[in-house]
Amino acid sequence: MPTVVPFETLTELFLNLSHKYSESDKTPFHFKPAPDKPYEPILWDQVTDDVYSIATYLMERGIQKGDRVGILSENRYEWAAVDLAIQLVGGINVSLYTTLPAHQCEYILKDSGTKIFFVSTGLQLKKAVDVFENCDELEQVVAFDEPTLKHLMDNDFVQMYDDMLIEGGKHIEKHKDAIKQRSKEVEPSDVATLIYTSGTTGQPKGAMLTHNNIVSNVKAATQHIYWDDNDRLLSFLPLCHSFERTAGYYAMISSGVEVYYAESVDTVSRNMPEVKPTIMISVPRLFEKMYNLIVKSVEEGSDTKKKIFDWAVETGQKYAEGKRGLVAVQKKIADKLVFDKLKERTGGHVRLFVSGGAALPPEIDTFFQCAGMNILQGYGLTETSPVMAANQPGKEKIGAVGTIIPGVTVGIQSLENGEILATISGEDYPTDLSSEEGEILCKGPNVMKGYWNNEKATKEMIDDDDWLHTGDVGKFEDGFLKITDRIKHMIVNAGGKNIYPGPIEDLFKTSKWIDQIVVVGEAQNYMAAIIVPDFEVVGKWAKEQGLSFKGNEELIELEEVKDIYKKELRAFSKELASHEKVRDFRLVANEFTVETGEITPTLKVKRRVIADKYGHLIEDIYKDDD
Repeated sequence: MPTVVPFETLTELFLNLSHKYSESDKTPFHFKPAPDKPYEPILWDQVTDDVYSIATYLMERGIQKGDRVGILSENRYEWAAVDLAIQLVGGINVSLYTTLPAHQCEYILKDSGTKIFFVSTGLQLKKAVDVFENCDELEQVVAFDEPTLKHLMDNDFVQMYDDMLIEGGKHIEKHKDAIKQRSKEVEPSDVATLIYTSGTTGQPKGAMLTHNNIVSNVKAATQHIYWDDNDRLLSFLPLCHSFERTAGYYAMISSGVEVYYAESVDTVSRNMPEVKPTIMISVPRLFEKMYNLIVKSVEEGSDTKKKIFDWAVETGQKYAEGKRGLVAVQKKIADKLVFDKLKERTGGHVRLFVSGGAALPPEIDTFFQCAGMNILQGYGLTETSPVMAANQPGKEKIGAVGTIIPGVTVGIQSLENGEILATISGEDYPTDLSSEEGEILCKGPNVMKGYWNNEKATKEMIDDDDWLHTGDVGKFEDGFLKITDRIKHMIVNAGGKNIYPGPIEDLFKTSKWIDQIVVVGEAQNYMAAIIVPDFEVVGKWAKEQGLSFKGNEELIELEEVKDIYKKELRAFSKELASHEKVRDFRLVANEFTVETGEITPTLKVKRRVIADKYGHLIEDIYKDDD
């Protein structure tokens, strides 16, 4: 479906939506005031009033076109209102992950030259207060929520959001004409946001995304995948990430989709039945957890339950392959016995699952397809605004990230000699094209302007022919793009074999015993792994066996537990080539988290951090290896 209003900038998107839905009952956003309260709607007229009040406040505080305004907040209505106000006055939105420690927030605020900083909770306000004196250009902090630590409000540079709205509202008439003029001056080539890459190595870099970068991607994604004003989305991926920003926010409101904000990432499973979303945009981790929960339930059940489950999956597979007749009747029975329960957990109305941010394990993709809940896997980078390719409803290919979206050109470049092996543009699509494996390149209106204050990094990313180098390895297969892994993740073993750990890890993630896994083996004779067990599953099993342990540290030292993982490695490694087989492992007692630094805010593993943190375990694995 085309977008509901015309627009060439995000500023025009807001203005035209505001005009279209003026004095209507259209509700673009919904929020939950408290855990025990129902969702409440926010009408477009309220959005308009709030955005103009915030925009007036920004003008009163001297924000000029191109000035940076920061947001450190979880997904919530205030985030969107502040963003729309920033776009209205021609400012640049600098978004920060709420999981960042204070010193990393300080780096981004100083690097971007942020002048006004909006924060959500008392926890985020404390970070802002702690770093304020070190940020020379930072002038004001605005807090959405009243902090528990009242002394944080004693600083004269801190103001409450509600007070800011009142202050802005008093001066709307004074700045009305200036705001109108400022909004007209916003050009498609202007930078709309700085999105700092979470980065698995080094300091984050601020990707400069222009209005045209994002708008072109919104329009292309909306053309590629259908959604309309009858849809509702549950928003929980961080809005400071380009995937949620473009696909879960701008693309949604531009098509009339209603956005419901999850209370938090941890409450998604509870919010889904409340919201009954028709669209869910997620990263693979959600689907992995749903799948493992189901598998765990089945394996803990009777032999009859296991047989019914296996039959239902087999039936679903046949139905997905297009078989009908008796299979159609069997599918209805399979739904009633098995798959409807899964659908109920998602609210029962989801018609589009969209997955991005990392590779989706094929086994999990296949399972959801069997359940009649197809996942549209897509691919892109922050630097490409972000979507480059995506599967389409009814045209999904398991193990592929889809076809190239309109307006975008993707190339595959040889890792050996730099030759462009193949290219596909979204408009002229060769459905039979296949290619050798190489680095994935991208050209198009979605490619970033560059990195903020970092010309060297920009030139390393975008070459003289305007190809953006993704650092990902992939190939075309019958016109579909398939991702192998990151170039920098490639492991070269002692025999000189190139091994990509991603697909190996995806295979093991389907085990009910494994929560997280990182494959290692650089310059070694065989592959090994650092494994975080699913402690709920392992702990329950150990107690049933009458084993004695206190805490995870003792649990992973039990020989009976280690035997489980030895068997898992042998079973799964049968599907791998000889040089890919995982032949040894070490269990660790703590989950990889954003807070402890092993994964990025977008849930990508920081391999170097894990290699350093657990270097003693890796060394122990290979100590007797010649």
